[in-house]
Amino acid sequence: MDSFIFAVNAVAPIIGLVAVGYFLKKFGMFGEDFIKTANRLVFRVLLPVMLFSNVYKIENIKNFELGYVLYALIGVALFFGIAVITSGFITNEGSKRGTLIQGMFRSNYALIGIPLAGSLFGEEGIKVAAVLSAFAIPLFNVLAVSALSVFGKGTAKPKEIIRDILKNPLILGVAAGFFALVIREIFVICSIDFRLFDIKPAADIAGYLSSMATPLALMVLGAQFEFSAMDEMKKEIIFGTVMRCVFVPAVGIGAAYLFFADVFSGAQFAALTALFATPVAVSSVPMAQEMGGDPKLAGQLIVWTTVASAFSVFFASFALKAVGIF
Repeated sequence: MDSFIFAVNAVAPIIGLVAVGYFLKKFGMFGEDFIKTANRLVFRVLLPVMLFSNVYKIENIKNFELGYVLYALIGVALFFGIAVITSGFITNEGSKRGTLIQGMFRSNYALIGIPLAGSLFGEEGIKVAAVLSAFAIPLFNVLAVSALSVFGKGTAKPKEIIRDILKNPLILGVAAGFFALVIREIFVICSIDFRLFDIKPAADIAGYLSSMATPLALMVLGAQFEFSAMDEMKKEIIFGTVMRCVFVPAVGIGAAYLFFADVFSGAQFAALTALFATPVAVSSVPMAQEMGGDPKLAGQLIVWTTVASAFSVFFASFALKAVGIF
C-alpha cells in the first residue's frame, strides 16, 4: 500500500498541473499564440538548462558500472526498435507514428524517475539514477529526434537526421553539462577550488529556469489537451499506454531480475524501475511540435501513461520487494 500511495503522490501533481492548464485555456487565459511560444520556450531554453544542471550536479561519474549502464541503454534501444516495428501496425500517418514511437520507449526519467529511485532505495538510489541519467537522457533524445525526423518530417536522409540530433536543444543541454562536468573534474585534479555553481547568481538563475520547465510544460500540455481527441486517437492512445506502462516495465525489469538478480544492487533495480516504469516524458510534446510530430497525440499519451504509471510503479516496486530486491 505504501508503494501505491507513493506512486499516486508522484503522479498527482502532474495531473493537477495539467488540469490547471486545461481550465486556464477554458477561461481564456491561454491563447494559441501563447501556447506555441511557451512550448518553444520550454523546449529551447528551460529544459536544456534543467538537463545541464542535472548533469553538472552529478557527484562522481567515474564510479559507474559499465555492465549495468549497458543493460539499461540496450534495453532502451531494443524498446525503440520494437516501437518502430509495432507502431506501423497501428498507424501509417507519419506524424502520429513518430509521436507514438516516442511515447512508447521514452520515460519521464528526469522529472519522476530520479525522485522515484530515491523513494525506493534512499540516497543510494538517487545517486545511481543520477549517473544513469547522464547516459539514458541523451539516448532518449537521439532516438526521439531520429523517429520524428524519419516519420514526422517524412525524411530518412542520414545527414538531416544527424543535423537534427546535433541541433536538438535537449542534447545540447546535456552535452554542455558533460563539458562543464569534465572541466570541474580537471579543476579537482589541479586542486583548483572553484565550481560553476559556487557563483551564486549563476546557480540561482539556473535553478529558477530549471524550476520553471516542468510546471510550465505541464500547464501548456493541459491547455492543448482535448477530450474530443480521445475518440479519433483511441487506438494509438490505448496501444501506446499499454506498451509504455505494461510491456516495457514487465520486460525491462523482469529480464533484469531473471538474468542479473545476483549482479545488480537494490539501488540499481530502483533506477531501472525509474527508467522503465515511469510515464512518457513531458518534453515529448514540445519536441513533437517543433519536429513535425503530433503534439495532440503526445499530450494524450502523457496524460494517460501518467495515470496508468501509478499502477505500473506500484506493481513493479511491490514485485521487487516481494522477491527480496528492496
